[in-house]
Amino acid sequence: MSTLVDRLVARLLGLEVRLRACQARLEAATDGEALHDLRTTVRRLRSLLRPLRGLPGVEQLETAAAAVGDLTTPLRDREVLAAYLSSHGQPEAAERRMLQMAKACPAVANGPELAQLFLILDAFPRFLRASQRQGLLKGLRQRIEKRLAKQWKSLDKALHDPAHDRHRLRLLIKRVRYAIEAYPELDRLPKQAMPRLKSAQGALGDWHDCWQWLARAEQEPDLLPCVAVWQTTMAQAEERADRVLDKLSAACFKS
Repeated sequence: MSTLVDRLVARLLGLEVRLRACQARLEAATDGEALHDLRTTVRRLRSLLRPLRGLPGVEQLETAAAAVGDLTTPLRDREVLAAYLSSHGQPEAAERRMLQMAKACPAVANGPELAQLFLILDAFPRFLRASQRQGLLKGLRQRIEKRLAKQWKSLDKALHDPAHDRHRLRLLIKRVRYAIEAYPELDRLPKQAMPRLKSAQGALGDWHDCWQWLARAEQEPDLLPCVAVWQTTMAQAEERADRVLDKLSAACFKS
């Protein structure tokens, strides 16, 4: 168990280093991947924390990480849309959004949400060590394995639901994938699980982008020239996502 706690602390420190690097890149506002990398790192942190719920400090750290996620979700959506518009013949619409991002990224870097996350994250390894000394981490491995198995079971159930919700499936796949990466030594899933999960996440991401952009077009008139293309692309993405999900189900789950 001591080895597992040591690994947890090392991973937490590594994530903090990555987050601080992302913060510096955001502040410079010249790195088109800084926001994406920040969000990915926060997601990895949340995946690491999810099986630890109930331990001292976990709720506060999860709340701080969720706040950063909520803050940056619409910004990342805008950033992805701007990149699409720039590469698909809509430079003016892209430029408007890029100018907004140039202001938003430094604001995130210096905002209270990220500051609060760093404040709690910096102290959390000490809470973890204190919990270890107090005997609160007994059965930690079993706790984590149980949580990972529960997430996998939820995905299995959702995949076999004829009326499955693509939005929920996308979130479940993300959770399972990042949980595997957070605790690779506890991974008991089929060998082909990770590549299948990545493919499914990518396919559902393409579908989600189109779905979201079509909704935005109802409120943002400069997007109207793209609507017809997005409708076609969304239908194609739905078909591709369904094929990939079928492969994931067949390869990793028993029917």
